[in-house]
Amino acid sequence: MSTDGAPLSNPMVFRNLGLGLGLRAPHFSIATAGKANVSWFEVVTENFLGIAGGTGGPPLEKLRKVRENYQIVLHGVSLNIGSTDALNLEYLKNLKALDRQIEPAWVSDHFCWTGVNNHNLHDLLPLPYNRGTIDHLCERIQFCQDYLGRRMVFENVSSYLTYSHSEMTEWQFISEIAHRAGCGLLVDVNNIFVSSHNHKFDPLDFLRGLPRESVAQIHLAGHSIEGEILIDTHDQPVAPEVWGLYAHAVKLFGPLSTMVEWDANIPSYQELEAEIFKARHYWPEIKKSERAPTGYIGDINA
Repeated sequence: MSTDGAPLSNPMVFRNLGLGLGLRAPHFSIATAGKANVSWFEVVTENFLGIAGGTGGPPLEKLRKVRENYQIVLHGVSLNIGSTDALNLEYLKNLKALDRQIEPAWVSDHFCWTGVNNHNLHDLLPLPYNRGTIDHLCERIQFCQDYLGRRMVFENVSSYLTYSHSEMTEWQFISEIAHRAGCGLLVDVNNIFVSSHNHKFDPLDFLRGLPRESVAQIHLAGHSIEGEILIDTHDQPVAPEVWGLYAHAVKLFGPLSTMVEWDANIPSYQELEAEIFKARHYWPEIKKSERAPTGYIGDINA
């Protein structure tokens, strides 16, 4: 039940929003003018939290303007769901206020910890994959979902280290949390590829091990090569190998809401749209007699 006494929405129902982009400052004018050709945008939650519970301001007004023409997804980086710190109730209060004002398609964050002793490290740090951590996250995720009165969506992070006391694979870990906590999954295909290279596992095993009914969204992004490891840098086009892995994801989960993250060396908006529209080549053709999902942009074989 939600804190308002209303039942939570079905955790297994997430609309297909079609193809979208991470909305960054250089491209807000295009989005507010309604000139973008994508059907939705993902925004970083923390960029709007400080003003959500107050009188608003120019950033929030711009986001409201974008929301008039496009679906919005709120994507957080500071919920700190995996930390041993108590959940930040002020953060949740502001998140709930922003949620009510913008009415996003869903609210997401990450399977990670971002700080301890109230100190934010500004990084998405991996967790040990064991039963104790599962119990810890399920309790906290369920609390957040009850507080917000909606199901949340959580993303797998890229990682560069492992824990000696992990008892299972990452995909087994997040699959059990999705089942027990009833949350959705944001599958970051680039993060899977980066981690599979760094930790020497088959990325297809990761995809095949996820519960199809829990997957709500897919992320694509670029990465960099640093010596023998890959780094999730979000500063260049999606690599061919990641597009190949995305093709497998579409076969497994169907053509779900998909977007490209690009956070540094940001190109023109037209280049960004060209990058996300590459995803259409991997979507199966939808028969004209069938109803296309919300946000579907044309038949890829037309």
